[in-house]
Amino acid sequence: MKLLGIDDAGRGPVIGPMILAGVLLDNKKQEQTIKSWGAKDSKLLTPHKRHLLKNKIVSSYQYEIATTSPREIDNHKNLNTLEAEKTASIINHFAKTTDDKIQVIVDCPSTNIEAWTETVRNLLDNPNHILLSCEHKADRDHPVVSAASILAKESREEEIKKLKQLLEIDFGSGYPADPKTKNFVTTNHSNPTYANIIRFSWATIKKLQRTSSQRKLFKKI
Repeated sequence: MKLLGIDDAGRGPVIGPMILAGVLLDNKKQEQTIKSWGAKDSKLLTPHKRHLLKNKIVSSYQYEIATTSPREIDNHKNLNTLEAEKTASIINHFAKTTDDKIQVIVDCPSTNIEAWTETVRNLLDNPNHILLSCEHKADRDHPVVSAASILAKESREEEIKKLKQLLEIDFGSGYPADPKTKNFVTTNHSNPTYANIIRFSWATIKKLQRTSSQRKLFKKI
């Protein structure tokens, strides 16, 4: 039975995409190889170590990346459901490439594991082909999910770097708590140049928009 790990990066930022990654192994024994490399939750790795592991993973195993743009996030009714759809798309992709059954382990983004697992299962093309397990802290407990965590984080970092180069501006990490990001969105949330990189459905931006509207109203009065 093949083993597939899936994890996300970039759920919380106000700028840039959310990334999901899936890493497919031929068997559970290959997890020991990944573990021996020092793979763990990407948040616990230095950028240098994470980059080295990413290169090892992509050169050794099959993988799939699913990118979700800020507009997709803004236009969807629920982020957890959107992530379930992206998760199912990765599973369905790999299911088409093999006749073997696949054990899938996902780092669950929802507090309601049972309901979210059922949402993913209902989106599978061939659920009988899949043994699905969604867990909290799966990126800590399963090396294959650690590998997915690393690819997701590295892919988001690459996307953020490309955006900064394209727009010729440094907006920080993209997370609302980052002072550089906070200053950027405060100054530029209504600038059409950056409309495609900002998540306007986030409370941070909605608050800024309300404040701007109030200021304009007071000026008219």
